Amino acid sequence: MRIAVMDMVSIRQELKAYGLIPRKGWGQHFLIDRNILNKVIQIAQINEKDVVLEVGPGLGEMTIGLAKKAKRVITVEIDSKLVEILKKKVMDYPNVEVIKGDILKVDFNKLLNQEKAPVKVVANLPYQISTPLLFRFIELKKLFFSLTLMLQKEVAERMAAPPGGKEYGPLSIFVQLVSNLSIRFFVKPTAFFPPPKVESAVIHMIWKEKSMVEVKDEEWFKKIVKGCFSYRRKTLINALKHSDLPLPHDIEPKVKKIGIDLQRRPETLSIQELANLAEVLKP
Repeated sequence: MRIAVMDMVSIRQELKAYGLIPRKGWGQHFLIDRNILNKVIQIAQINEKDVVLEVGPGLGEMTIGLAKKAKRVITVEIDSKLVEILKKKVMDYPNVEVIKGDILKVDFNKLLNQEKAPVKVVANLPYQISTPLLFRFIELKKLFFSLTLMLQKEVAERMAAPPGGKEYGPLSIFVQLVSNLSIRFFVKPTAFFPPPKVESAVIHMIWKEKSMVEVKDEEWFKKIVKGCFSYRRKTLINALKHSDLPLPHDIEPKVKKIGIDLQRRPETLSIQELANLAEVLKP
């Protein structure tokens, strides 16, 4: 979600002056509530030693707010017109680097390889990329100290969901396995121009010192989780058989030994049970 903070009149004027029309395909919704911007920066706990990665800086109000507090701010923006505007706006802030690019295609290892400490992410995510981007942040978690994100309320609820409900799935599992997640507050559609059709949420994530459960083979664990939840409405035994994973022939006695009923649905399994399942079914 592209965010720029100002009153409704000035945002319309600025967009008109630049000849910009918010692009639905890129999830461009501009925040018009300055209090929310201040709360997001406060939650991120930015200080003069921090390097910040900002996703979707939009018209740059968040960028400038971050630049006043951080050692360095790296922004990634896909819209070339907004990149030009942003570069002009931050000319008085030499600690801001503006990069034109698709955040899903950015090589984070290359971008952040000179940083001596993990960076803090402050991201106002377009709804359509929030889930794949979260998986990338988790995969490369060593590069990041914390994530302070504004995203779709539904996605935030999926991240925090316990076993047993329809919201619980791979995103819930991988987020909760490695991070301490808190949903800080919700944001009404009226806080944006143009208003989205759904509510948003601001969440804060910081990595656990040790994963919630021991996972001996992370790649295999991911495959088991994704294989099971690709058929979440089936029983566990049928989901596994449809997953095309290289599973042992004696699934039933192996799973019975760890106390899991194969007639349960995948969405009822706890993270610990999924870890046990992955271990016992490992080729």
